[in-house]
Amino acid sequence: MVHATARRRRRGAELERSLLDAAWEEISEHGYVRFTFDGVAVRAGTSKPVLYRRWPGKPELVRAAIEHVLSKDPLTDPDTGTLRNDVIAVMRQANDRRLGVATALIAHLVDLHRATGTSIDDVRSALAARQTTITNTIMRRAVERGEVDSVKLTDRIVRLPADLVRHEFLMTSQAVPDSDIAEIVDTIFLPLVRT
Repeated sequence: MVHATARRRRRGAELERSLLDAAWEEISEHGYVRFTFDGVAVRAGTSKPVLYRRWPGKPELVRAAIEHVLSKDPLTDPDTGTLRNDVIAVMRQANDRRLGVATALIAHLVDLHRATGTSIDDVRSALAARQTTITNTIMRRAVERGEVDSVKLTDRIVRLPADLVRHEFLMTSQAVPDSDIAEIVDTIFLPLVRT
């Protein structure tokens, strides 16, 4: 006697994770231009209507997939006791955890921009919320310890270390050497914010 194995139906968060994993695989393999709801549905073992109930179109699904893949390995607040070491620790985390995503995005960003008008800054803004919270916490602690002058902490200066690491990713598609991270912090960032 042969028993047919019933496929367990996924729902809620489990289904959404499966759909977003499939979408990330699709964008990584095929790029934005060849990314399709059909391809995602096949990878996820579901149907296109299941996708369309959650995301109205390709740009929304791609953005959700990017946010999903980044949320799997979030950056954490290092709290080392010094501004220098906190900033270096966060930049090392970004280096270790974001290079693959950054490389995939860079490879497909031109097509994404052509199709949706989305720029690198739009993607950065959309995806930087968690890192911004960590950075703000690091800066608040540094101000409380008297390490930095709060007046010097403009949004642009606070973003500077992360922006420079992103720039290196964009230019080289490689991890930023530790010596470059230290140089960014010691010779560029800290002189701008110290009291």
